Amino acid sequence: MTRSRSPLSVVLVALVGAALLLLASCSSDSDDSSSSTTGSAGDSTTTTAAATGDLVGTFQVDPGAFAGGAASGSYFRMVQSGGTVADGPFLPNGDSTAGDQTYTLLEPGTDGGLISGSFQPGPDPAFDDAGNALADAIIQPTPFFGVGFSIATSDTDAESGDTVEAVTITNDGGTLTGQTTAVVAAYGDQEFNQGAPKPDGSSPGETTAVNGTYDPATGAYTLEWASQIVGGSFDGFTGVWHLEGTFEAA
Repeated sequence: MTRSRSPLSVVLVALVGAALLLLASCSSDSDDSSSSTTGSAGDSTTTTAAATGDLVGTFQVDPGAFAGGAASGSYFRMVQSGGTVADGPFLPNGDSTAGDQTYTLLEPGTDGGLISGSFQPGPDPAFDDAGNALADAIIQPTPFFGVGFSIATSDTDAESGDTVEAVTITNDGGTLTGQTTAVVAAYGDQEFNQGAPKPDGSSPGETTAVNGTYDPATGAYTLEWASQIVGGSFDGFTGVWHLEGTFEAA
């Protein structure tokens, strides 16, 4: 004979079934959560890996500015012969638009800024009839005592004739290092190496190593180095470079 279930039995079965469904749902959510956490960790690892190591691309140059007694953006200064990067004295540029004319404010060139991993050679000829530099890929030619100067990079150093490597910049946890050996400044029908280190690997006088900061989340960077000129009409003078802007990967 078939026995009919009591109402209490039906309720108990229903409650047990609901509990089992709830447990299964929680287990599934837990698995999903674990998977999501793993995915997040994986993404974080990938992001960190992508942001660490050599940065190959364009260090876009923000225009220089001067306000409140301080420079911002990208600019150049020149230490007079016998001076130091830390204390100067710095050579005032009569053509500078900054409140402190020891700062020469820079404007981005046609490439937007300094490219790492490849070269940005200047044009041929490098100067016009008045000695103004014509290179305009990295920065726009900038007046310096009535004559425009600019910078370029090439696989052959114009000053020494040595073969050099393209600019390399490396990020390690937000700190930038590297080399800018290929950077050459053109001014008044002359070309001066303005890299760090020099093509022979040396760092004469006030030459300083490349250093800077980098935020992988926004691409914001700062990049600085100093390079003392050896020989020529500016022998012993030191160019101090400060580039600032956003890095764009190639």
